[in-house]
Amino acid sequence: MCLHLIEQVVASPADLVKVRMQADGCMVSQGLEPRYSGPFDALNKILRTEGFGGLWKGVFPNVQRAFLVNMGELACYDHAKSFIIRNQLTGDNIYAHTLASVTSGLSATALSCPADVVKTRMMNQTVNEEGKVKYRNSYDCLVKTVRFEGFRALWKGFFPTWARLGPWQFVFWVSYEKFRQIAGLSSF
Repeated sequence: MCLHLIEQVVASPADLVKVRMQADGCMVSQGLEPRYSGPFDALNKILRTEGFGGLWKGVFPNVQRAFLVNMGELACYDHAKSFIIRNQLTGDNIYAHTLASVTSGLSATALSCPADVVKTRMMNQTVNEEGKVKYRNSYDCLVKTVRFEGFRALWKGFFPTWARLGPWQFVFWVSYEKFRQIAGLSSF
């Protein structure tokens, strides 16, 4: 878990640039000029306007999201696999691993989506003319999102996220189980 924390902190500036450039796509579709011409331009402008610390805007929800994804992946996979085998839906084989990995991806997505929404909004917010931001912190963003858009807004992007996490879970867990089998290690 500690490595995931470090990874999120180190990678957060790249994620910030990605989120901002993706948001620029909406601006272009509305006939507006994008804020950034490319990733290096984005880094340069963020450094100039928001300072060095601006590169880590949204790092806390980014770390929270990573913890929730890992919790959903790891805990759910083992539990689902155990349930499938214990209830004799199938043996300890690729079918059990596939069902457990799909369940794991679904769980990771359901747990992480609210944090992903908050992370994206925190990273994408800019300072207005008065020097204020829309959200003071992650909690403020969460509360305002629910208050103004409803509880379901926390799961915006659920299916695209699952479409990304689901195949990853399948490839990872089925490969992991196959390597364990080749190495002669037991499943549990």
